[in-house]
Amino acid sequence: MEFAVESLETPALTKAQLAELLFEQIGLNKRESKDMIDAFFDLITDQLVEGKDVKISGFGNFQIRTKAARPGRNPRTGEPVAIEARRVVTFHASPKLKDQVQAATETG
Repeated sequence: MEFAVESLETPALTKAQLAELLFEQIGLNKRESKDMIDAFFDLITDQLVEGKDVKISGFGNFQIRTKAARPGRNPRTGEPVAIEARRVVTFHASPKLKDQVQAATETG
């Protein structure tokens, strides 16, 4: 199934626009569309908060990485500061997504 995104008012695709696309192109009512998008992102968020990776075939992987504490520097003052250990989310695009983006760039 192909979704057509003809024109975006903003340079980024928003959750509201995704819900609108479900409404227009699949026929779900607006409330169902919004609830489905919210549930999708809540599910991804919950898995990442639990420390589990999320793999979406043909799109990419969201992974949790633990970064160790390290020394840093305040860019304004040059003063040394300690950067605490933390967990971060990284995204790695699938080869299929990379190929599609590259093909769109080449055809321009």
